[in-house]
Amino acid sequence: MNHKHVLLTGGTGGLGLGVTPAVLRQGVASLTIPYRNPQEVERLKGRLSPGDLARIQFVPVNLLDEAAVEQMVNRMEAVDVAIHLVGGFSMGATHSYGYDQWQKDIALNLSSTFLVCKHSLRRMRETGYGRIVTVGSRGAVEPGAQLAAYCAAKAGVVALTKAIAAETKGTRITANVVLPSIIDTPSNRNDMGTEQVKQWVDPASLAQVICFLASEAAGDLRGAAIPVYGDS
Repeated sequence: MNHKHVLLTGGTGGLGLGVTPAVLRQGVASLTIPYRNPQEVERLKGRLSPGDLARIQFVPVNLLDEAAVEQMVNRMEAVDVAIHLVGGFSMGATHSYGYDQWQKDIALNLSSTFLVCKHSLRRMRETGYGRIVTVGSRGAVEPGAQLAAYCAAKAGVVALTKAIAAETKGTRITANVVLPSIIDTPSNRNDMGTEQVKQWVDPASLAQVICFLASEAAGDLRGAAIPVYGDS
């Protein structure tokens, strides 16, 4: 990613705390990070050097507002790499799961991915180069009880990413998806405790996989769904 212009959604979140520094270490020219929570921005800033911060543009954006996503992407000098980390996890039995919550799950996990990929891909096609990396889940290929909405949404992310890979064959644009199991984030520790944390995926470890897929070296990988399960 040396000298590349990168869009990183979710860069201020739990996974982003591992991915953002890893992306910056690749020598990117600029890093655009949309956000909704200013407190998360300040948390991330506290972990980065002034030199790193000079390359980041933090942009307040609702990733479910297509006009806002389009405007953000259009304002970037270029979109060489798009890494989409945004997503959300929820549980509930299918027979009693609220339709409004189902719609929120699909919107947050799948619709946001579609909008970011759609407009990033549009810019990439202008230059003939691009790397798209999305985040699915182990649940996308191994669905579990109480997780119907989440697993369905993440399965959609996998299908969307593979479809984009098929559409960009013969170009220097690639699209791939990672499939992590439980990630060791502050929110997961808070919600699930720490008894099994050693089996979870380290954000820094997942970041290395993501950065490789986002690099020029991964030009022959397209449509891959890569499991990153840790010890679970």
